Amino acid sequence: KLFEKGEIRLSTSQIHTVKPLEVAIPKGRLTVVTGVSGSGKTTMVLESLIPALQAKIDGDPLPAHIKSISARGIEHIKLIDATPIGINIRSTVATYAVVHDELRKLFAKTEAAKAAGYKASDFSYNTGSLRCPGCDGTGIVSLPICLDVQFLPDVNVPCPDCHGSRYGKSARNIKLTNKAGESMSMPELMDADVNTAADFCKDMKAVSQKLNVLKQLGLGYLTLGEETPGLSGGEAQRLKLASEIGKTQNDSVFVFDEPSIGLHPADVQVLLRVFASLLDSGATVIVIEHDLDVIRNGDFVIDMGPGGGEAGGQIVAAGTPEEIAQCAASYTGQFLKEKYL
Repeated sequence: KLFEKGEIRLSTSQIHTVKPLEVAIPKGRLTVVTGVSGSGKTTMVLESLIPALQAKIDGDPLPAHIKSISARGIEHIKLIDATPIGINIRSTVATYAVVHDELRKLFAKTEAAKAAGYKASDFSYNTGSLRCPGCDGTGIVSLPICLDVQFLPDVNVPCPDCHGSRYGKSARNIKLTNKAGESMSMPELMDADVNTAADFCKDMKAVSQKLNVLKQLGLGYLTLGEETPGLSGGEAQRLKLASEIGKTQNDSVFVFDEPSIGLHPADVQVLLRVFASLLDSGATVIVIEHDLDVIRNGDFVIDMGPGGGEAGGQIVAAGTPEEIAQCAASYTGQFLKEKYL
């Protein structure tokens, strides 16, 4: 039944220390690729599977070490890694999740905005007329530091005019009112966390849906105005999924590269719920992982090894977590058996 929705089948010749492989991955399931460091997980997934799938989707020649790849019905391959989201301080949680655009439209419809002649574009802290003139909408200013005769690099501090809100004083006069009679300005909303903003905007459908997705991803504590380059790797991974949750994903493969690194056990449970949401929408999810809780919750496990480097590079076992736990040759199986069985 694991393969009743179809399969992705990969055949490779040797690359680096990874021996020739024959890999079958069930579609519409959570597959966890495991093994000790250096066992070939990354090579198999990131250097073989992803490039092969992308080449097949694009109609390009397969990489030299790929013998064949079959993946009927797969049209998209999406790598969700922990790399930072850009380096632009103008990128915030609200802009990345497309919440800010929806809020600007709502503020432009208020009577106060109409009376002042403001349009949605005026509420942009990048180019709008309501952005803070002191920091040009960045929320920070750079100050030079001089210690005796030694000059140090400039230091960034919150803008003294807007106190980091990115907006000029006029923006505080334009309030958005919800059905409960509560009112907030754009600077106040940008300073609010996702949970607070979601509660305030619960009767504003377009905004509410996007904010609830962020809550579902376990990001309710982030403020809307938080800069995305400063997010942790785990936060960046989950924010990248914000536009994917809720869509039909039957033709998509999502690949996660060790998403649990640095996460508290409670955050790992959030991560598992994210995987479940993607699976519910029809996606195929492949995770490179060491965390035993994630491995145990997989539908299918591919364990690489048995060792690292020249001592690895082979598929030691493939099957359900319970089957892996019964494989004496699998180090992963031994730990699963010790912890859970």
